[in-house]
Order: sequence, then structure tokens, then C-alpha cells
Amino acid sequence: MRSPNEMMELVLTYAKNDERIRAVGLNGSQTNPNAPKDMFQDFDIVYLVTEMNSFKEDQQWIDVFGQRIIMQTPENTSMFPPTLGGRFSYLMLFQDGNRIDLTLVPIEEKDTYCKEDKLTVILMDKDNSLPEIPSPIDEDYWAKRPSADFFSDCCNEFWWVSTYVAKGLWRREILYAHEHLNNVLRPMLLKMLEWKVGIDNDYSVSVGKCGKYLEKYLSEKCWEELLSTYANGSYDDVWRALFAMVSLFRTTALYVADRLGFNYKSEEDKQVTAYLEHIRRLSPNATEIY
Repeated sequence: MRSPNEMMELVLTYAKNDERIRAVGLNGSQTNPNAPKDMFQDFDIVYLVTEMNSFKEDQQWIDVFGQRIIMQTPENTSMFPPTLGGRFSYLMLFQDGNRIDLTLVPIEEKDTYCKEDKLTVILMDKDNSLPEIPSPIDEDYWAKRPSADFFSDCCNEFWWVSTYVAKGLWRREILYAHEHLNNVLRPMLLKMLEWKVGIDNDYSVSVGKCGKYLEKYLSEKCWEELLSTYANGSYDDVWRALFAMVSLFRTTALYVADRLGFNYKSEEDKQVTAYLEHIRRLSPNATEIY
């Protein structure tokens, strides 16, 4: 496996020898002083270029970075609409295990690029045309203090969609239940836990993408409770996971509400929980809910 220094030398040497490339930037975990370092960290590289078409028309130029296991070009797919505007990216996993996420950015966007992410580091500026930027910091990703309305919306979304999980389980539609448990309720729970971490750490830390650093900031008990919200493939275990999620969400929301002076709608919690328990006991042959 090529070392990080070897990878960076490869990236910069190519940029130095190509007149179309006027500057090189680095973003992501490689520049984040608080991110754990390991061999899975990719290289989020940006080439600021004078024009894009010649790069896109002949993609053999990326072969210089090494033999690939697989590549994805998100801006050139039919299934997923592009999200980078006039930019173009190459996501490359190489046979030695290294990964480069390389994005081409028009040089006209240099000022915008330099301001949009506080983890940006400029590695090369051939024309000395880029604005000066401060040292990288992950401040953009720190947990943020919610407003009272945002807190209320999170709670309402959680309790409302929990009824969908119960409905899916009673109907024996386990994929439907899993979808709402994991893709709607779980993000609300993780957001509430993120706010708790923010409160406990003066809003100066990041829980990471998908909450991957939560274990670092939660008590062992809270962490184990979070893990218990993940279900296996059985109906009984999805019911168990749902009520584990309900319990942890309630405890965390009450904590956040108390610390921030927000109103927690306990009556809504009580009524929805009773409804969930009722649906769990409801006969599979029932023709009426009540």
C-alpha cells in the first residue's frame, strides 16, 4: 500500500505538470485535526482547472494514479442526479487499498471553493490567485444548538412516524417497518443524541457522519441503549427495538428540553406510546383498531 506521502506526491506531481490545473486543494478527514487516522482515510483532492471538457472527454489521464478496483463518477450517472453543479468528481478505489475522491472545479469558482469548507487546505497555487484561508478546523461539523421549534419538530416527527412502524408490524410488512424505523425514526434519535452531546461539550465537538463518533461522547449505558435499538429480522425483535428506541428518545429529549428550557410534549409521548402498545397486543384477526 502506497504511503500518504507517496499519494500526495503523485497528486501534486501530476498537477504541476498539467497547465490546465492551476491550484490543488485538500479537504476532509486528512485535514481534520480531530479525525482518527487510519489506512481507510481517503484523499479528498480538488483540482481547480481552466476548463473541464478535455478532462471529461478523455478519462485515461486518471490512470496515472494507479490500477483501480472500482470507480464512480456521480455526475455522469442516470440513476442519481448530479449535485455538484458545474463540477465533476472521480471516486477511485485502488488495488493497493488507497482511495482518492478527486473533484474538478472551474478556476472561476476559486473564491467560493476556498470559503465553503473550513477543513480546506491549499496545497498548490500556481498563480498565487487564491484567497488566504485559516488553518483547518472542523467547526462547520460541530453539534449546533437547536431552536425550540426545531426541537419540537424533531419530537413530532419521531412520535408520528413511530405509528407507521407499528402499522407495518401488525400488517406483517417487515420491510416497511424497518424502513420507517431506520430511515425516519433513527435520524430523529441520532439528532436528539447529537444535541445532548452538544450541550455536554459546549457545542464544540462533532459526532461525525452518521453519528460515528457518538460512542466517544455517550455514557456506556446510553451507548448500550442505542445499540439495543438495532433489530434483527424477526417481527418480535423489531417490536423490541422500537420500544428501546422510544425509551431512549424520551430520556434524551427530556434531558435536552430541561437543559435548554424547551417544552417537551409529555402528553403526546404518553398517548402515542399507549397506541403503540395497543397495536402490539392487537389480534392479527382484528377488524377494528379500538
